[in-house]
Parts: sequence; structure tokens; C-alpha cells
Amino acid sequence: MTMAVSELVRLCKLRLTPVAGEEALQQAKWIVGAVIGAEPAALGVHAWMQATQEQIAIIGELLERRLTGEPLQYILGEWEFMGLPFYVDARALIPRQDTELLAETAIKRIHERGYQSCLDLCTGSGCVGISIAKRANIRVSASDISEEALELAKENAALNEVDVAFFKSDLFQQIDGSFDLIVCNPPYLTLENMQSLQKEVAFEPKNALYGGGDGLDYYRKIAWSYQKHLNQGGALLLEIGSTQAETAAALFFANTTVLCDLGGNPRVLIVEA
Repeated sequence: MTMAVSELVRLCKLRLTPVAGEEALQQAKWIVGAVIGAEPAALGVHAWMQATQEQIAIIGELLERRLTGEPLQYILGEWEFMGLPFYVDARALIPRQDTELLAETAIKRIHERGYQSCLDLCTGSGCVGISIAKRANIRVSASDISEEALELAKENAALNEVDVAFFKSDLFQQIDGSFDLIVCNPPYLTLENMQSLQKEVAFEPKNALYGGGDGLDYYRKIAWSYQKHLNQGGALLLEIGSTQAETAAALFFANTTVLCDLGGNPRVLIVEA
């Protein structure tokens, strides 16, 4: 049995509507495209291509995973961040577009100020540090407390052909030396946030999400320790939750600036050395 790609996409969309809503068609295209080896945007060209019985079976398995609420990115196994490919799975958080502002701000500062070294704390999949190394040609070190996340980050460094030094460390505990730039997307969800997670987010590692009762535990730890690891004239860049700008900035006795994302939400806190 075979089936035209256009019909397969239509049926997938119908199955996905309960979990994906208005995005059901796009997610259907992603899943079908991944299996038949075509970009979602190019499926129109392949509309009358016949998917094999084996391909239909694989698509059915992927649909069942998505219907349980498993994130599309984990199902596909790869996602784009800053125009670069990254392997994604349950070892680390899914790279999100909101976080691109953190990487973009870091890259801009490197070019403007001639920074030579960068530390990426809580690296997770490595998307921020690897993007910086790829786009700014700077020496990058990256750390995480999770060995599983570090293994994924190493795979992503190899995928993107960049040389990044990886360390297992709980924030600064195992970090020696100082850097011109420190970037971090720490866990910052509150207890209330954790109790009302979307079904998809619940698949992601909890230790990469939960930032303590008020979501600020990691910012406090960073505020206590960052100065001895940041060179004079350097900067600390932190992703923050949309409601945390004022309280997070108050933890740092230094000049701070807050940048907003495309949605107008506070997203990046800049702390000047």
C-alpha cells in the first residue's frame, strides 16, 4: 500500500489537531517531511509522490508519540537555532527562538568590543555557546551540571564543527580563570510555573527548568560568584523570565540593562563589569 504525500499530510493534520491546534498542518508537514526526506516548505513539489508502506508506518509511530504530548522537536531529533542545526532530545531543553536574543546580543558585543573569551554556563544542548563560537570566532568554554546534557552539547559541537571546551560544573564551582563574556540561560521557572507546565514542557528535564520557589535561585548564586570570573570591561548576559527583570537586576550591584524580545517581553539582563 502506498499513499500520496498530499493525502498523508492531510490525514496527519486531522490526527494532530487535538494537540497542535492551528499549528497542526505545519507539524504534519514536519513529520511527513522528516520521514520522506523533504523540507516542509517543499512538500508541495512532492505532493503526488507516493509514500511507501514502511514510511507510512514510521509516520504513524511518530504521530502516536506526538499525540502523547511529546514535543515535536524531540520526535524529529533535530532543530534549528540561530540558523544552525542542533540535535535535540530529552537530555536537555529544546532550543527556543526567545533564547536567540541572548546569543545575538553576545555576538554583537564580541564584535563591538573585541572580546576574546566566553563562558556559557548551564549550556544544556550547547546551542548558545556553539552559536557564539560559530558566528563570532571566539574561544568558548561551556559547562553544565548534567553529564547527559554535556554529551549532547559535545555532539552538537561536532555537528557544527566548532571547538568548544566543555566542563562539568555546578555554575562556577569547577570553573577556573576569568572571561571577557559570560552568558547563561539558567533554570528560572517558579514553583507555581512548575505546577502548571504545558504537557510538552513536562517532557523536558526538570533540573533545567526549576529555579526555586520564586525562580531566582540561580541568579542569586551567579550574583554571589560571577565577579571573580569576569574580566574588567566584560559583561554578564543572562536570560530571564518575562516577569523577572526588576527582581533579577536588583541582585547585582552593578550597571544593568534589560533587553526585550520580539514580543516586547524582558528577556536578557546585561550586567556590566
